[in-house]
Amino acid sequence: MAIANTDKILIVEDDRNLLDTLKYNLDKDGYEVVTAIDGAEALEVARREKPGLILLDIMLPKMSGFEVCRILRKEMTVPILMLTAKADETDKIVGLEIGADDYMTKPFSLRELLARVRAMLRRAKMVEVQPGPEGPSLKIGDVELDIARHQASKGGTKLELTPKEFDLLAFLARNRGFAFSRAQLLEKVWGYDFAGDTRTVDVHIRWLRQKIETDPDKPRHLITVRGTGYKLEG
Repeated sequence: MAIANTDKILIVEDDRNLLDTLKYNLDKDGYEVVTAIDGAEALEVARREKPGLILLDIMLPKMSGFEVCRILRKEMTVPILMLTAKADETDKIVGLEIGADDYMTKPFSLRELLARVRAMLRRAKMVEVQPGPEGPSLKIGDVELDIARHQASKGGTKLELTPKEFDLLAFLARNRGFAFSRAQLLEKVWGYDFAGDTRTVDVHIRWLRQKIETDPDKPRHLITVRGTGYKLEG
Protein backbone atom coordinates (compact mmCIF):
# COMPACT_ATOMS: atom_id res chain seq x y z
CA MET A 1 0.00 0.00 0.00
CA ALA A 2 1.36 3.39 -0.99
CA ILE A 3 2.15 5.85 1.76
CA ALA A 4 -0.19 8.82 2.01
CA ASN A 5 1.15 12.36 1.69
CA THR A 6 -0.01 13.86 4.99
CA ASP A 7 0.30 17.42 3.66
CA LYS A 8 -1.95 16.72 0.67
CA ILE A 9 -5.70 17.27 0.99
CA LEU A 10 -8.39 16.07 -1.41
CA ILE A 11 -11.53 18.22 -1.51
CA VAL A 12 -14.58 16.52 -3.03
CA GLU A 13 -17.29 19.14 -3.57
CA ASP A 14 -19.61 19.88 -6.50
CA ASP A 15 -20.38 23.45 -5.39
CA ARG A 16 -17.71 25.34 -7.36
CA ASN A 17 -17.84 28.42 -5.15
CA LEU A 18 -17.33 26.41 -1.96
CA LEU A 19 -14.68 24.26 -3.63
CA ASP A 20 -12.71 27.36 -4.68
CA THR A 21 -13.07 28.92 -1.21
CA LEU A 22 -11.84 25.80 0.56
CA LYS A 23 -8.97 25.34 -1.87
CA TYR A 24 -7.88 28.97 -1.53
CA ASN A 25 -7.83 28.82 2.28
CA LEU A 26 -6.08 25.46 2.46
CA ASP A 27 -3.52 26.59 -0.13
CA LYS A 28 -2.92 29.68 2.00
CA ASP A 29 -2.38 27.42 5.03
CA GLY A 30 0.43 25.67 3.17
CA TYR A 31 -1.28 22.43 2.11
CA GLU A 32 -1.07 20.79 -1.28
CA VAL A 33 -4.67 20.58 -2.50
CA VAL A 34 -6.24 18.35 -5.13
CA THR A 35 -9.93 18.41 -6.03
CA ALA A 36 -12.79 16.37 -7.44
CA ILE A 37 -16.34 17.43 -8.29
CA ASP A 38 -18.14 14.07 -8.35
CA GLY A 39 -17.95 10.68 -6.69
CA ALA A 40 -16.33 8.82 -9.55
CA GLU A 41 -13.59 11.42 -9.90
CA ALA A 42 -13.07 11.36 -6.13
CA LEU A 43 -12.16 7.66 -6.24
CA GLU A 44 -9.81 8.19 -9.16
CA VAL A 45 -8.01 11.15 -7.54
CA ALA A 46 -7.80 9.50 -4.11
CA ARG A 47 -6.23 6.35 -5.55
CA ARG A 48 -3.78 8.32 -7.68
CA GLU A 49 -2.77 11.08 -5.27
CA LYS A 50 -2.85 9.20 -1.91
CA PRO A 51 -3.92 12.27 0.12
CA GLY A 52 -3.39 12.58 3.85
CA LEU A 53 -6.96 13.82 4.39
CA ILE A 54 -10.22 13.91 2.42
CA LEU A 55 -12.94 16.53 2.78
CA LEU A 56 -15.93 14.69 1.33
CA ASP A 57 -19.33 16.17 0.51
CA ILE A 58 -22.29 13.79 0.84
CA MET A 59 -24.47 15.07 -2.02
CA LEU A 60 -22.41 14.45 -5.16
CA PRO A 61 -23.12 13.70 -8.83
CA LYS A 62 -22.56 10.16 -10.16
CA MET A 63 -21.90 8.60 -6.73
CA SER A 64 -22.81 9.80 -3.24
CA GLY A 65 -20.23 10.66 -0.62
CA PHE A 66 -21.51 7.71 1.40
CA GLU A 67 -20.63 5.28 -1.39
CA VAL A 68 -17.25 6.94 -1.96
CA CYS A 69 -16.50 6.62 1.76
CA ARG A 70 -17.51 2.93 1.81
CA ILE A 71 -15.25 2.11 -1.11
CA LEU A 72 -12.26 4.12 0.10
CA ARG A 73 -12.52 2.70 3.60
CA LYS A 74 -11.90 -0.77 2.17
CA GLU A 75 -8.79 0.45 0.38
CA MET A 76 -7.09 3.01 2.64
CA THR A 77 -7.01 4.41 6.17
CA VAL A 78 -6.97 8.08 5.14
CA PRO A 79 -8.87 10.36 7.57
CA ILE A 80 -12.22 11.43 6.10
CA LEU A 81 -14.13 14.54 7.18
CA MET A 82 -17.64 14.48 5.71
CA LEU A 83 -19.38 17.70 4.73
CA THR A 84 -23.17 17.74 4.68
CA ALA A 85 -25.77 20.37 3.91
CA LYS A 86 -28.36 18.31 5.75
CA ALA A 87 -29.11 18.77 9.43
CA ASP A 88 -30.62 15.27 9.53
CA GLU A 89 -28.96 13.33 12.35
CA THR A 90 -29.30 10.12 10.33
CA ASP A 91 -26.91 11.38 7.64
CA LYS A 92 -24.28 12.18 10.25
CA ILE A 93 -24.60 8.80 11.94
CA VAL A 94 -24.50 6.91 8.64
CA GLY A 95 -21.34 8.77 7.65
CA LEU A 96 -19.60 7.85 10.88
CA GLU A 97 -20.79 4.25 10.75
CA ILE A 98 -19.37 3.66 7.27
CA GLY A 99 -15.96 4.94 8.29
CA ALA A 100 -15.84 8.73 8.28
CA ASP A 101 -13.76 10.15 11.13
CA ASP A 102 -15.96 13.19 11.70
CA TYR A 103 -18.46 15.48 9.99
CA MET A 104 -19.32 19.16 9.63
CA THR A 105 -22.72 20.58 8.72
CA LYS A 106 -22.94 23.41 6.19
CA PRO A 107 -22.75 26.32 6.57
CA PHE A 108 -19.66 25.99 8.75
CA SER A 109 -16.98 28.32 10.01
CA LEU A 110 -13.82 28.25 7.90
CA ARG A 111 -11.85 28.83 11.07
CA GLU A 112 -13.32 25.70 12.65
CA LEU A 113 -12.81 23.64 9.51
CA LEU A 114 -9.15 24.66 9.33
CA ALA A 115 -8.73 23.81 13.02
CA ARG A 116 -10.21 20.35 12.44
CA VAL A 117 -8.02 19.80 9.39
CA ARG A 118 -4.90 20.68 11.37
CA ALA A 119 -5.93 18.39 14.23
CA MET A 120 -6.74 15.45 11.97
CA LEU A 121 -3.48 15.77 10.02
CA ARG A 122 -1.47 16.25 13.20
CA ARG A 123 -3.03 13.09 14.59
CA ALA A 124 -2.35 11.19 11.35
CA LYS A 125 1.35 12.04 11.62
CA MET A 126 1.61 10.71 15.15
CA VAL A 127 2.15 7.11 16.12
CA GLU A 128 -1.42 6.40 17.15
CA VAL A 129 -0.68 4.01 20.00
CA GLN A 130 2.75 3.40 21.47
CA PRO A 131 3.49 -0.17 22.64
CA GLY A 132 3.49 -0.19 26.42
CA PRO A 133 4.13 -2.75 29.14
CA GLU A 134 1.60 -5.09 27.53
CA GLY A 135 3.72 -5.32 24.38
CA PRO A 136 2.65 -4.97 20.74
CA SER A 137 -0.84 -6.42 21.36
CA LEU A 138 -3.66 -5.64 23.77
CA LYS A 139 -6.44 -7.95 24.97
CA ILE A 140 -9.94 -7.13 26.18
CA GLY A 141 -11.72 -10.37 27.00
CA ASP A 142 -11.66 -12.37 23.77
CA VAL A 143 -10.80 -9.28 21.72
CA GLU A 144 -7.16 -8.79 20.72
CA LEU A 145 -5.64 -5.67 19.20
CA ASP A 146 -2.54 -6.07 17.05
CA ILE A 147 -0.96 -2.63 17.43
CA ALA A 148 1.70 -3.04 14.75
CA ARG A 149 -0.77 -4.17 12.07
CA HIS A 150 -3.60 -1.91 13.25
CA GLN A 151 -5.91 -4.94 13.27
CA ALA A 152 -8.35 -6.44 15.76
CA SER A 153 -9.88 -9.86 16.22
CA LYS A 154 -12.56 -11.39 18.43
CA GLY A 155 -12.24 -15.05 19.30
CA GLY A 156 -9.71 -15.39 16.49
CA THR A 157 -12.00 -13.84 13.87
CA LYS A 158 -10.92 -10.56 12.31
CA LEU A 159 -12.98 -7.53 13.25
CA GLU A 160 -13.76 -4.92 10.61
CA LEU A 161 -12.94 -1.75 12.55
CA THR A 162 -12.58 1.66 10.96
CA PRO A 163 -9.26 3.39 11.68
CA LYS A 164 -10.87 5.69 14.24
CA GLU A 165 -12.72 2.82 15.93
CA PHE A 166 -9.40 1.04 16.32
CA ASP A 167 -7.72 4.16 17.70
CA LEU A 168 -10.51 4.73 20.20
CA LEU A 169 -10.57 1.12 21.39
CA ALA A 170 -6.77 0.97 21.64
CA PHE A 171 -6.64 4.21 23.64
CA LEU A 172 -9.25 2.95 26.11
CA ALA A 173 -7.52 -0.43 26.31
CA ARG A 174 -4.22 1.20 27.21
CA ASN A 175 -6.04 3.17 29.89
CA ARG A 176 -8.49 0.52 31.04
CA GLY A 177 -10.34 1.24 34.22
CA PHE A 178 -10.05 5.01 33.80
CA ALA A 179 -13.11 7.03 32.77
CA PHE A 180 -12.76 9.72 30.11
CA SER A 181 -15.21 12.44 29.17
CA ARG A 182 -16.29 12.82 25.57
CA ALA A 183 -14.27 16.03 25.33
CA GLN A 184 -11.17 14.22 26.62
CA LEU A 185 -11.63 11.47 24.05
CA LEU A 186 -11.99 14.02 21.26
CA GLU A 187 -8.69 15.51 22.41
CA LYS A 188 -6.81 12.24 22.93
CA VAL A 189 -8.12 10.21 19.98
CA TRP A 190 -9.23 12.81 17.42
CA GLY A 191 -6.54 15.34 18.37
CA TYR A 192 -8.98 18.23 18.86
CA ASP A 193 -7.84 20.93 21.28
CA PHE A 194 -11.15 22.76 20.90
CA ALA A 195 -14.82 21.96 21.52
CA GLY A 196 -15.95 19.40 18.96
CA ASP A 197 -19.27 17.62 18.50
CA THR A 198 -19.29 14.97 21.22
CA ARG A 199 -21.91 12.92 19.36
CA THR A 200 -19.01 11.74 17.20
CA VAL A 201 -17.69 9.88 20.25
CA ASP A 202 -21.10 8.42 21.12
CA VAL A 203 -21.57 6.98 17.64
CA HIS A 204 -18.11 5.40 17.62
CA ILE A 205 -18.73 3.87 21.06
CA ARG A 206 -22.10 2.48 19.95
CA TRP A 207 -20.62 1.00 16.81
CA LEU A 208 -17.70 -0.54 18.73
CA ARG A 209 -20.15 -2.17 21.13
CA GLN A 210 -21.91 -3.79 18.18
CA LYS A 211 -18.59 -5.32 17.17
CA ILE A 212 -16.90 -6.34 20.42
CA GLU A 213 -19.67 -6.94 22.95
CA THR A 214 -21.59 -10.22 23.20
CA ASP A 215 -24.70 -8.21 24.13
CA PRO A 216 -24.29 -4.58 22.99
CA ASP A 217 -27.33 -3.56 25.08
CA LYS A 218 -25.60 -4.86 28.22
CA PRO A 219 -21.92 -4.06 27.59
CA ARG A 220 -19.31 -5.76 29.77
CA HIS A 221 -16.29 -3.93 28.37
CA LEU A 222 -17.24 -0.49 26.99
CA ILE A 223 -18.94 0.99 30.02
CA THR A 224 -20.86 4.27 30.24
CA VAL A 225 -19.92 6.20 33.36
CA ARG A 226 -22.91 8.34 34.23
CA GLY A 227 -22.04 12.02 34.42
CA THR A 228 -18.53 11.44 33.06
CA GLY A 229 -18.21 9.52 29.80
CA TYR A 230 -16.78 6.09 29.03
CA LYS A 231 -14.26 3.58 30.29
CA LEU A 232 -13.08 0.14 29.26
CA GLU A 233 -13.06 -2.87 31.57
CA GLY A 234 -11.78 -6.39 31.09
